[in-house]
Amino acid sequence: MQKPVETSHPAAAPAETPRLPLSRFKVIDLTLARAGPSCVRTLADWGADVIRVEPPPEDGEANELVGRRDGSDFQNLHRNKRAITLNLKTDEGREILMRLAEQADVIVENMRPGVTKRLGVDFDSVKRRNPRIVYGSISGFGQYGPYTARPSIDQIAQGMSGIMSVTGLPGQGPVRVGVAVTDIMAGAFLAQGILIALLDREVSGEGRWVQTSLIESGIALLDFQATRWTMDKKVPPQEGNYHPTNTPMGLFPTADSFLNLAATSNKNFQKFCRLIERQKMAADPRFASPGLRGRNKEALNELIAGALRAKTSREWFEIMVAEGIPCGPVYSIKDVFADPQVEALRIKRSVAHPRLGEIDLIAQPCEITGFDREIRTATPDLGEHNDEILRSLGYDSDAIARLKAARAI
Repeated sequence: MQKPVETSHPAAAPAETPRLPLSRFKVIDLTLARAGPSCVRTLADWGADVIRVEPPPEDGEANELVGRRDGSDFQNLHRNKRAITLNLKTDEGREILMRLAEQADVIVENMRPGVTKRLGVDFDSVKRRNPRIVYGSISGFGQYGPYTARPSIDQIAQGMSGIMSVTGLPGQGPVRVGVAVTDIMAGAFLAQGILIALLDREVSGEGRWVQTSLIESGIALLDFQATRWTMDKKVPPQEGNYHPTNTPMGLFPTADSFLNLAATSNKNFQKFCRLIERQKMAADPRFASPGLRGRNKEALNELIAGALRAKTSREWFEIMVAEGIPCGPVYSIKDVFADPQVEALRIKRSVAHPRLGEIDLIAQPCEITGFDREIRTATPDLGEHNDEILRSLGYDSDAIARLKAARAI
């Protein structure tokens, strides 16, 4: 194995990187697919110096990889990072990763449990080189238990967490949520756990292994639907477009389309009945309280649907908004980004890409005063920063050439 030239200079973040809340942290990204990358994206967007580690391409694979990288999904997941290729099945590639880990604060991976141990880059192995490392892991079913070795994806987790059982119209059968909710939320929960561990490290000085799974994230997303079983022993059914426990709240037909609305408090219900000219409904003893409205929701929803067919969605929307009743239209994705409120929030942000030109991506969904959530750099090409990162670790040109020849990078 080639021994690199010794250096006292740690790998530095690019000079143009502005100071952001996480600028002092270095993150090694070993993630795949969506759950892990969505976690690292949060850290990268808020300023962490993220080095994404990917395997070198096999023969004839390079063009295919470029095409995939240029896709909207990949570009949205991996912006604001640097990139290096390492073959972790070689001693040289593993040693480079460990040298990076010695300087890092965080490592994130979402390989199947056991893979990182076989590669020699698991939490215990890394911690021996860097006791302060915060090591984040996402798996399908967790790092222990009878299903640990099973593969999983979002669709499987949606089914096994119960999400599909409460999604869809009554009697329709299981329905998948239209986005990868367990992937996305596992990434969000892991990012939260990593930040908590970094805060604890300021007191304890110790690194931690932070773990979550797709199935745990799905169960956490059930929230009140889960505790309807754990506390109340009620198995929640499919409720379609109506809220499971609050009435009236749901999607109602109008003269030309549909309208989402909620008038669940007694005050709002009385006001709502007046606005739709159904004062008798407000006085009906079946609907006299939130509990009674819930027990008689089918009759109530039918009456409301009949009343709302008298006007268009736009007409009802203007009437309800003027009186403070929560309501809104149902948008296509195209409509979402044409809405003036969405435009004002500027969650869509552009970044320059060397091949694709100016591209629009989705920024972080929260704002922090004093910091901009702009997307600073586009997703890097495969191994784009190999030489830069290796030189920062002390490898000279000859050493880098030998690593390439050995297919370690």
